[in-house]
Parts: sequence; C-alpha cells; structure tokens
Amino acid sequence: MIYQAFKLKCLAATLLLGSLALTSRGQEKTHLIGNKPRSGSNYCNFNMSLGNQIGIKINAGRKLVQMLKLNFDAENIESDPIKFKINVYDFNDATPGKKLTDQIIYGAIPRGKNRVSVDLAPYAIKVKGTVLVSLEWLDNYSSDNHFAIGLLNSGTWYYEDDHWKKKAIGGVDLNVMVRIVN
Repeated sequence: MIYQAFKLKCLAATLLLGSLALTSRGQEKTHLIGNKPRSGSNYCNFNMSLGNQIGIKINAGRKLVQMLKLNFDAENIESDPIKFKINVYDFNDATPGKKLTDQIIYGAIPRGKNRVSVDLAPYAIKVKGTVLVSLEWLDNYSSDNHFAIGLLNSGTWYYEDDHWKKKAIGGVDLNVMVRIVN
C-alpha cells in the first residue's frame, strides 16, 4: 500500500515537472522582431494621405512564425484618432512584393503621444523569411504627425504615387511580437 502511494506521488511530481517544462518552452518561443521599441526624442513625419503607407522590412527568420502583436510609438496631433490598416508583404531582393494578408486589420492612433499596440493573434498571420509590415492610411491626415525612429535602423519604406520608396536613414520603430509555429 505504501509502495502504491509512493508511485502515485512520483507520477504526480513527474507530470507537474513536465507541465512546467512545457510552459517554460512556450514562453521562450515568443520574441520581438523588427526595430527596437523606444519613445525617445527622435521622430519623423511622412505624407499621410489616403492610401499611402509606411513600413519596415523585417527578417522573420527561417522558421514559420505567427504574428501576435504589432507595436510602435507615434504622436497624433489630430483631434480624432488616425485610422490605419495593417498590411504584410513578401519582400523580394529589392522591393516589397505580393501582399500576404487577405484579412483587413484595422488600428487607430489616439490623440497625443502613444505606444500603439494592435492584436494580430486573431488573424493567424504566419510568415517566414523577409517581409514588409506597413501601416496604410484610411483618410488624409496632417504630415505633422510623428513616429518614433531609430537613426541607425535599416530605414523606412513608404508607398506613395503608386510605388514603394526607401528612406535610408531613420527606421520607424515598428516591431512585431511573434511565436514560432510548431
């Protein structure tokens, strides 16, 4: 009888340790890709006309990852929120290519200085390799609105006049929380 109780306690301890190990591994699989998050003193503005976009080129890695959350810092001087749509594009050797998102993913920048986060988990966006993540403006907004940038980041891509261009100095501090897909 004592032996059976001992076996049950050992089994329970093994199961508990196994579940702790699974939890620990699950947390390790989540990380940020893109530019370093910051809300410092370096800001940049862009042409925020309807249909224009700003974004950054991101290396998602060789393994398939699911995009969980998009983050960036911005200052909105408008009286109303700045509405945008999130797009994800494949990135070939030199320019953004095919759009990878079929869903329409909306977000908004409230008035004032903000850390903006958009939950991407419900959309199950899975990518690998190099992609471009962008914000597309859904109305005409003042170019006096600002985005946090890193001067040593890899630059900002912007879409206007029906083609993509790169601003080489100062990358917008967009980043994405991702999880490796098994």
